[in-house]
Amino acid sequence: MLEAATFDHSFREFVRWLSTTTVADYMHGRWEWPVAESLHFIGLSMLIGTVGLFDLRLMGLGKKIPIAALHRLIPFGIAGYCINLLTGLCFLTAEGYQYMYNPSFHLKILSMSIAGLNVMVFYTTMFKKIRTLGPGEDAPLAARIIGGVSLTCWLCVILFGRLLTFYRPDAFKWCEWC
Repeated sequence: MLEAATFDHSFREFVRWLSTTTVADYMHGRWEWPVAESLHFIGLSMLIGTVGLFDLRLMGLGKKIPIAALHRLIPFGIAGYCINLLTGLCFLTAEGYQYMYNPSFHLKILSMSIAGLNVMVFYTTMFKKIRTLGPGEDAPLAARIIGGVSLTCWLCVILFGRLLTFYRPDAFKWCEWC
């Protein structure tokens, strides 16, 4: 029990420290938060617009498009993810308590983690098998499942990210870990 109390105290100190950083001060300016939100939305659009389209092709939609052609767009999705990671860290730094104790944030991070594991599984097991598929060819069942898991995870990231603003840590506690 003492270890849990020590961790909780350290965690609270870390969150408190985040709010004292230069990034946190910067994010509380007049335009910084709205600009970061706009960049976050652009990054999300890049991510879903490319990775989501690729996932849909894996799942069987748009069969006339070669998978390799869609895969060439993935670097734009990675760039969008990097934009979201940087802006998300800015939000977290500026308002740590809003995020760290919010179950929606926990579920968003969980969804992102599953998506990350899923992409690792895809590139280590399926990519060599599907990269040469031409128009009209179906991806193997395992690749279709991976595409479905990926799309589901990213839609959950969007959903839980949106719910962040509705569930404030002190107002709504529905989980043990909050």
